[in-house]
Amino acid sequence: MTDTMLQLRSLVTEAGTLELSLAEMPVPVPGPGKILVRVEAAPINPSDLGLLIGAADMATAVAGGTADRPTVTANIPPAYMRAMAARVGQSMPVGNEGGGTVTAAGAGAEHLIGKKVGILGGATYGQYRVVRIEDAMVLPDGVTAEQGASCFVNPLTALGMTETMRREGHTALVHTAAASNLGQMLNRICIKDGIALVNIVRSAEQTATLKALGAKHIVDSSQPSFMDDLVEALAQTGATIAFDAIGGGKLAGQILTAMEIAINKTAKEYSRYGSSVHKQVYIYGGLNMAPTELSRGFGMIWSVGGWLLTPFLQKIGAEDAQKLRDRVAAELTTTFASHYTARISLAEALSLPVITAYNRRATGEKYLITPNG
Repeated sequence: MTDTMLQLRSLVTEAGTLELSLAEMPVPVPGPGKILVRVEAAPINPSDLGLLIGAADMATAVAGGTADRPTVTANIPPAYMRAMAARVGQSMPVGNEGGGTVTAAGAGAEHLIGKKVGILGGATYGQYRVVRIEDAMVLPDGVTAEQGASCFVNPLTALGMTETMRREGHTALVHTAAASNLGQMLNRICIKDGIALVNIVRSAEQTATLKALGAKHIVDSSQPSFMDDLVEALAQTGATIAFDAIGGGKLAGQILTAMEIAINKTAKEYSRYGSSVHKQVYIYGGLNMAPTELSRGFGMIWSVGGWLLTPFLQKIGAEDAQKLRDRVAAELTTTFASHYTARISLAEALSLPVITAYNRRATGEKYLITPNG
């Protein structure tokens, strides 16, 4: 093992530009209770793009550097620089999670040397990463680092959705961008656990993907009959909580409206304030960065809020969070299996055509960085 490594960094400058580069960094030394992981695979999740690219206008991106040390520079619109103020001048490592092999360990963690692990904690778009043993999941025998690279963000988010549903007293749920890797995981969970799930997709191809998984309730938002189809699916399932990956536009409001219509199909009496059933939409993504539009046709008993994985895990406590992690480990190659569109090196991750591809955030397309080749 060498003393230095490559790490992908993202910098916002005072001049209003984004600078992406590969920096040569010292290989960190693990202290007590920590492990050094040789990162073999790290997925590009939408949450990673928020730090990697942020508010930059990638239509202005310019490539530079060399073949093995590429750079990318792009302009950040002035209107978004205020939101970037806290990170101006800071060269930040990227990558929320990954998988690899433990090559060294501090006191109390020596038993993990040689183990394959999935890791969480940032800076995984680099050749090595030191993490606490609490932030690592030892992979079952026969499971590869690539299979374990996505063992935190999507699996725990999908489980967090069904757990939130139960804890808040709902019995069925709605999910948008439902043919994504996360959406497919959520379908497998709901089928296994007997939970009714309404899947909102945007194309016939995505409908076919979910039907092949055994999904029962699928509605296509690109169809003229979308609202009627959604109301019917909600009436059949009784879903009153939704998790929205889109964020902007009319979809969140359409879901609340359809919930209200479905509820009123069986109402015993009219109320000018709408139904007394609470309707909830949680926005957990931003595939559409436009403002969220709500046309108030869904009564007075409703909420729209944000949902993030880390605060949810903190809220339920360490013991219950560990139960979710244990389930992920047990079903890592089945319920929580991830599928990748392409595998790219660190240098390829800074190629403009490749950036354009993974920054589309297209449903069903997921890129995997292999920092060590």
